[in-house]
Amino acid sequence: MSVSDARTPGRHTVLALAAVILFIDGYDLFTLGTVGPTLLQQHIWDATPATLGMLGSATALGMPVGSMLAGWAGDRYGRRLPLTLFLALISAAMLLAAVAPNLGVFAVARALTGVGVGALAPLVSALVADNAPPKRRTLHITAALAAIGVGGAASSLLGRLLLPEMPFQSVFAVGALPLLLLPIVWRLLSHASGAVEVGHVERARLLELFSSGRRRATVVLWLAAFMSFVLIYSTSTWLPSVMMRSGYDLSSALEFSIAFTFGGAIGTTSLSLLGDRGHLRAITLGGFLVGAAALLMLSTQQPRPLILLLSALAGVGSLGTQGLVIACKAHHYPPALRATGMGFGLGVGRIGAIVGPSYLAAVTVLVASPKAGFYAFMIPAVLGALAIALLPRERTVEHSQRVSMPEPRPEVL
Repeated sequence: MSVSDARTPGRHTVLALAAVILFIDGYDLFTLGTVGPTLLQQHIWDATPATLGMLGSATALGMPVGSMLAGWAGDRYGRRLPLTLFLALISAAMLLAAVAPNLGVFAVARALTGVGVGALAPLVSALVADNAPPKRRTLHITAALAAIGVGGAASSLLGRLLLPEMPFQSVFAVGALPLLLLPIVWRLLSHASGAVEVGHVERARLLELFSSGRRRATVVLWLAAFMSFVLIYSTSTWLPSVMMRSGYDLSSALEFSIAFTFGGAIGTTSLSLLGDRGHLRAITLGGFLVGAAALLMLSTQQPRPLILLLSALAGVGSLGTQGLVIACKAHHYPPALRATGMGFGLGVGRIGAIVGPSYLAAVTVLVASPKAGFYAFMIPAVLGALAIALLPRERTVEHSQRVSMPEPRPEVL
């Protein structure tokens, strides 16, 4: 379906709506890291560092299922219905967390939140990629994904304002407010571009990801996604606690978390401009390395302004680089494979989200050095850079579709 100039306002509507949804996604994601120090300091539910790691893993447990289910549903039913349903799920899960009477119910609420978080990113990314101008696809995707960082910063800022004076449940109660937005989201998506309907071919799409022309790209993108998620979920869950372990108070740790999330949002959006000029692979690799270097420097005493800057750069290398990895998927897969490619790629990557928080919990428990957490953050950043170094130069979607995805005949639809 061609997109005329008359559709341009539709693109803007899709991008704005995508940013709102991913802002909610980011707020919900970062709430556990925001309230983590309060849970530990006040011994709520007798929480220990191992408890925090378990809750982080519970959040991540449903993400692979959510991502893969969303990838299938996005190609089968379009983007509107799955997006609305998963947004309702994630908001209801935040409400459940706010009223949870014990640790068991709270863990279930975080697991359901994980299902919603896992589903929203591939659905929203596919929706934006479908509607974006080809020469601005990376910019549109990363601009939308930057809202995750802004939402995370909002969670940290609200935590600084409310905690520890207010009950930690108040931070989760705010995350239930998007339930009021569901009718608006449903209505706006009804006017989104018809490009979301491109994927109704119900054949073995997963096998297409491993065709001779895509096998290497699929494998290294899955590896990069895995490392990206290990990095982002370990930092989002543990960064404030690791900073406090290094001698900073709760307010300072939350300030670093705010700088971290804003760095991921603002820095990566700027880098995406270079990505749209044909440098996406190099920019993504560089993002991982910048994050690793920043985390190494954060392990030593630095002047406060420099520490805030390094926290922002660490955000670029973790939260922000995740957006670039997703943009790489959008460039390597044609529209008919886009939701499936993103959904299954993110689903495999979400295993890293399960591993990340427990990985950091084990390091902080087993290694006495306060620098250990920073060194542990660096390892997946370096491995992610190595994976991207092996990524083939991207083919344009148009070329990929022309060579490998011939026009379907009516009988196969």
